[in-house]
Amino acid sequence: MALNKAVSAGFLAALLLTVGALPSAPLAAEKEKLDRPTPSGLPVPRYVSLKFDVVNARSAPGDDSRLLWVYRAKGLPVQVVAETSEWRRICDPERGLAWVHRRTTDGRRMVMRLQAQALPMLANPKEGARVQAHLAPRALAELDRCNKDGWCKLKAGHRDGWVPAAEVWGTAEEPQCRGSGG
Repeated sequence: MALNKAVSAGFLAALLLTVGALPSAPLAAEKEKLDRPTPSGLPVPRYVSLKFDVVNARSAPGDDSRLLWVYRAKGLPVQVVAETSEWRRICDPERGLAWVHRRTTDGRRMVMRLQAQALPMLANPKEGARVQAHLAPRALAELDRCNKDGWCKLKAGHRDGWVPAAEVWGTAEEPQCRGSGG
């Protein structure tokens, strides 16, 4: 009888420990996922640009995967939303998702003006500052930096200036395409 009580007490303690550990198990799995480095060692999502004038967009990683379309825009900003050692799943400014080979991307940060109106590039990061130049609709520009107040310094051709980060594509930290989780 004493043995049965000891076994029952031990079973109950083990059960409580197991049940107590259950709520933290998903949190531990999420933490492990966040701590696990990507194949490149770089964060995902992140922005890169297309390195060449012609880049094949594929349905899955691999040269034998179905060709979805061909990008014809050197410098196009894209967001890497997943990766393998050789391939990057990217989201483009039109919210298209595709896989491209890593050699076709460049770490240089670019942005794109998606709206139909030209965007004033200002001398200082504040409303009312002197206009230095205008970024045309669908134009690409190099991203120099963004400040904590939501302004980004761009370079387009031989001109530079500040624009609100929300006015160009390629600055938002969150994933830009639906279903881009990997």
